[in-house]
Amino acid sequence: MRRWLDLLYDASAWLAALAMIGVLVSVLASIVSRQLGFNVPGTDAYAGYAMAAAGFLALAHTLKRNEHIRVTLILGRLQGAKRHALEMWALTGGLLLAALFAFYSVRLAWVSHAINDVSTGNDATPLWIPQLTMALGTIVLFIAFVDEWVLELRGRRQVVDSEEALHNE
Repeated sequence: MRRWLDLLYDASAWLAALAMIGVLVSVLASIVSRQLGFNVPGTDAYAGYAMAAAGFLALAHTLKRNEHIRVTLILGRLQGAKRHALEMWALTGGLLLAALFAFYSVRLAWVSHAINDVSTGNDATPLWIPQLTMALGTIVLFIAFVDEWVLELRGRRQVVDSEEALHNE
């Protein structure tokens, strides 16, 4: 199961990286087309869709690598059962918020598909297509929070405290 979950998080990160390449290609196409005197319609919208996809698809991988911003002012001073209780409280809150986020993201994509909602730009893209990446990213984030919650509950969660916060200018 661990191997499958890590593969899921890595696959989501790779999709985020591909979306970032999509942003680059869209922006370059827009710049080059303007310089050469023609228009490629929708490049701004597609760059935006790809940027949103990159952000949402990278959420779970970022969580699992302990790269999300955390306020550890209180947590850093706690040990043992108190630290475990605070971690469980925080992970439970994150889990519930991720569940709501995933539910409503899937619902948004579903409703957009059902009512044939399209972009108001000149690209007229069916909105459920870019919304699928948001739904997928939030579902994988929910799975990652469940994973972290279970690991913390069993006492197997490894949190590496970053020294980066201590190095400020």
